[in-house]
Amino acid sequence: MFSKSKINEPGPKTEDSSVKTATPDLPPRSGSDFKPSAPKPKPAASVLSSDLHITGNLKTTGDIQVEGTVEGDIRAHLLTVGETATIKGEVIADDVVVNGRIVGRVRGLKVRLTATARVEGDIIHKTIAIESGAHFEGSVQRADDPLSSKGKGGAAPAGAPAAAPSDPAA
Repeated sequence: MFSKSKINEPGPKTEDSSVKTATPDLPPRSGSDFKPSAPKPKPAASVLSSDLHITGNLKTTGDIQVEGTVEGDIRAHLLTVGETATIKGEVIADDVVVNGRIVGRVRGLKVRLTATARVEGDIIHKTIAIESGAHFEGSVQRADDPLSSKGKGGAAPAGAPAAAPSDPAA
């Protein structure tokens, strides 16, 4: 009853190919379920309101917008200092936008002081922009890697311990 001619008939072949087609479709669908989990939306910036006073260090890989007062160091990806904000400590971020006041060292790949900015301290940067009207007291130093802790601060302590052992020897 079964012969080559029946296998080549369109009816059974269509059913077989539809079954075979449906089976290979399932694995790509399950694979596509995992693709949306890879790209995640970037979380919103953390906002520290104007009535908030923080004493201590802040560290995040995300973005921070400061409107209040922080007494301590801040490390972030993007730091935005609001017009009403005051930061007393070191700031380290990829991007720093200063609209308010910083008393301390600023380290950033991109640093921008707007017209309302007040910075009292050194700025170590890769690129910098200072708008007309900004108040700045300190030194500016360009560095290829301003986020690293090496630099001026690392050179001074290295020289001090070397001098101490030579004094007792003399």
